[in-house]
Amino acid sequence: MSDNVPVLSGSQRRAPIVSVGVKVFVFAAVTFLAGCASTDPGSQAGAGREAYQAHLRSDPLGAYLAKNDFGLSRASETYYNDSRALASAALEHLGVDYKFGGDEPDTGFDCSGLVIYAAEKSLGLKLPRRSADIARQGIAVKQSELRKGDLVFFNTLGSRFSHVGIYLGNKEFVHAPRRGAQVRVESMDIAYWKKRYNGARRLGPETLHSASLQ
Repeated sequence: MSDNVPVLSGSQRRAPIVSVGVKVFVFAAVTFLAGCASTDPGSQAGAGREAYQAHLRSDPLGAYLAKNDFGLSRASETYYNDSRALASAALEHLGVDYKFGGDEPDTGFDCSGLVIYAAEKSLGLKLPRRSADIARQGIAVKQSELRKGDLVFFNTLGSRFSHVGIYLGNKEFVHAPRRGAQVRVESMDIAYWKKRYNGARRLGPETLHSASLQ
């Protein structure tokens, strides 16, 4: 769900799209080569550990999901295309009025209602109703690795993962923001959202497979 927020907009340059598995491989290769050439490889390893620990502290639930679903980080391009379909489905409803508890375009959407409607229409995936429960699905994704179709979460009600939207690229996301507003696109670089960002999830193979059984 969401709280009242100011009407804001903005965008910045698109962040690089890099899968978690590829980034881990590249990081390992660079670290190895640096160790061959550097006189102080220990300092580089220490910096890597500090960055990883900072990520764990910022999104502990995401760290748990990443640890327990590590294999899902190697999702195929098929699932990447599926996640893009999720974003496209949500964009079809720009301008639809916000309605608390709403999950249909004819009556209106709240934040999680828009996400679960788009996920069911584009992927056949039935997600939980509450944004905090949706945050327990899929694969944890670092903000630097976001790509179109990832779910982005914010703390807007004094609790983690109380608001959710769908990432579009270029540091923008589509969401149903608040009462009196409509489904729209906003920038994650706006101070309000930047301060409240909680983490991101990617709907991976296991999540989509589970949906097909429902």
